[in-house]
Amino acid sequence: MKVLRLRHQFKTLRATRRAPSSSRCDGASDTPRKCPEEGTREAVFGGLVNGGSTKEEEFEHDIPEDLGPLQFVKLRKHHSLVDNAWFCDHITVQGPVAFEEAAFPCYCWVQADSVLCLPEGTACLAGNNASDVFQKHREQELKERRQIYCWATWKEGLPLTMAAGCEDDLPANMRFHEEKRLDFEWTLKAGALGMVLKRVYTLLRSWNRVEDFDHIFWGQKSILAEKVRQRWQDDELFGYQFLNGANPMLLRRCTSLPSRLVLPSGMEELQAQLEKELQNSSLFEADFILLDGIPANVIQGEKQYLAAPLVMLKMDTSGKLLPMVIQIQPPSPSSPTPPLFLPSDPPLAWLLAKSWVRNSDFQLHQLQYHLLNTHMLAEVIAVATMRCLPGLHPVFKLLIPHIRYTIEINTRARTQLISDGGVFDKAVSTGGGGHVHLLHRALAQLTYCSLCPPNNLADRGLLGTPGALYAHDALQLWEITARYVEGIIHLFYSGDDVVRGDPELQAWCREITEVGLCQAQDRGFPISFQSQNQLCHFLTMCVFTCTAQHGAINQGQVPLGHHREKYFSDPKAKSVLNQFQTDLENLEREITARNEQLDLPYEYLKPSHIENSITI
Repeated sequence: MKVLRLRHQFKTLRATRRAPSSSRCDGASDTPRKCPEEGTREAVFGGLVNGGSTKEEEFEHDIPEDLGPLQFVKLRKHHSLVDNAWFCDHITVQGPVAFEEAAFPCYCWVQADSVLCLPEGTACLAGNNASDVFQKHREQELKERRQIYCWATWKEGLPLTMAAGCEDDLPANMRFHEEKRLDFEWTLKAGALGMVLKRVYTLLRSWNRVEDFDHIFWGQKSILAEKVRQRWQDDELFGYQFLNGANPMLLRRCTSLPSRLVLPSGMEELQAQLEKELQNSSLFEADFILLDGIPANVIQGEKQYLAAPLVMLKMDTSGKLLPMVIQIQPPSPSSPTPPLFLPSDPPLAWLLAKSWVRNSDFQLHQLQYHLLNTHMLAEVIAVATMRCLPGLHPVFKLLIPHIRYTIEINTRARTQLISDGGVFDKAVSTGGGGHVHLLHRALAQLTYCSLCPPNNLADRGLLGTPGALYAHDALQLWEITARYVEGIIHLFYSGDDVVRGDPELQAWCREITEVGLCQAQDRGFPISFQSQNQLCHFLTMCVFTCTAQHGAINQGQVPLGHHREKYFSDPKAKSVLNQFQTDLENLEREITARNEQLDLPYEYLKPSHIENSITI
C-alpha cells in the first residue's frame, strides 16, 4: 500500500520507476500525457482534495506489484469551470516497508490541464547516459525554462534583467504568494498614509528651528530610531553611522592623505592633526567622488543639487569615530581650493555640511550598495539559476530559497521606483536620469572581491577596527554561510575534477559572468570553476549577497536559514542545513548578549532580522 501526502488539490497522480522488465504503460488514465520511458512500471491514483487552502491530505491505494524505488510522480489538475490554480508544496509517498518514504519537492503552481512531472528529491549531478530517465528529464526541464526565463536589457551597459514589462508578465512560480502580496501592498499603503497624515499635520506649521523636525517623528518607532532622533546632530553618531549605519560600505582607513583634499593657507594646524592621525593609523575617509558631475534632477520645476563630499575622520583612544573636516565638492577649475567645514565652525554651518554628507550617502546607499550590489546582482543569479540548473542539481536546491520573490520585487522597482516618471524622478535629486549615470559608474567598481567581506574589509583596512560591528557580524555570518555551503558541496563533488566536469555548473557560471553581468571577468568574476574551493567561495558570495548583505543595507522579514521549503530530501543534506540553523541561533545569542552592553545596539545582521532572500 502506498500512502500519498500532499498540500492543496490534485486529481491525478502518477508514480513511475525503472524496472528490469521491458513493458509499456497501460494507459490507465484518460489524461493526455507522455508515456513513461520503456522499462518502467507505474501506478495511477485519482483523488480530490476538499476545498480550502494549505491542506494536507492522505490517499491510500493498493498496488498489485512492488514498484520498487520511486523515480517520478506526475501531478495533474483537471480543468474546471472555476479554474483556480493550485500550489503544491511537496508530495511524499509512504511504502509498505517501515520508514520507506520518497519525497518529491514541487513548490509550483498547477494550472488548467497542465501536468507536472516531479522527480524524487535526492539531488544529483548530470549523468553521461543520454538514455537515463533523469538525464532526459533535466534536459527537457532546462529547455522549457530557457523559453520562459529570458534576458532583457533595462539600460544599455547595466546588468541584464528578467524579460518582463510588469509583474503580471512573470511566470506564476516567480510571483508573490497571496500572503506576501497582501503584506507588501499593505506596507506600501500604510507608509503612504503616514506620509499624507504628517503632511497634513505640518501643513500649517512653519519650521523655524531644528527641533521642529520632531513634528514628523511620531507613529511607530524602534528603540534605535528614538535614540537616533535624540542624537542625530552629534558628531559621535555621525561617525558611528559610517561604521554601523545603513551604509557601512564607504568608509576606509587612510594610507595617505587624499589628493582632492586641498588645504588653504592658515590651516597648518589641521594639516598637522591629519598627518598625526595618519601616522597612528587612526585616520579614515569617506569619499563620495562617484557623485561628482552627476546631473541633478528637476522636481516640479525646481532645480535640485548634488554634492560629492569628502569626510575625514579620526578614531580616538576610546574607539569613537569623529569627523575632522568636510569638503563638500572636489577641486575644480572654477574652485581650485573648495571651502572646508570644521567642527569648530558655527553649529548650523557644521550641521549643514553634515546634512549634505547624509544626503550624498543616501544616493550611494540606495543606488550603488542597495539596488546594484544586492538587488540587480541577485536577479542575475536568479535568472541564470533558472536557465542553467535543473531542479535536481544540488546548487539549484541550495540557492532556490535565497532567490525567492527577487525577480518580482525587482520588476516592481523597474516599473514603479526607477522607471521614467517613477518615485526617483518625482522625489530624489539623482532622479531624471542621474540615477542611471550613477549606476554605470558604480558598476565599474563592482568587483568580485568587493562582494566578499573578508576581501572587502581587508581592502578598506577595517579588519579588527574597534566598534566596527557590521564588520564583525558580517565576517561571522560569512564564515557560517561558508561552512553551510561547503557541507552541501562536499556531499556531491568528491573532488576538483568533478567540479570541472559538471557541464550544467560551468554553463551557470558563464551565464552569470559573461551574459548577466555583461562580461564581468575583467572585474574578477569567474567564467569557470576549477576547484571545490573556488565553487564554495562563489556560492558563499551568492548566498551572503542575497541574505546578510541585503539585510545590512535594507532590513526585511524572513528569518535566514528557516525557509519552510524542503528542496533537499537526502538526510545528509538535511543535517548540513540543521547545523546551519544551529550556527545562526548561536550567533543570534552572541549578538543579543553583546547588544545588551551597548548604548546603540547593532541589530541589522542579527540572523532573525535577516531575510532569507531579497523580497523588499
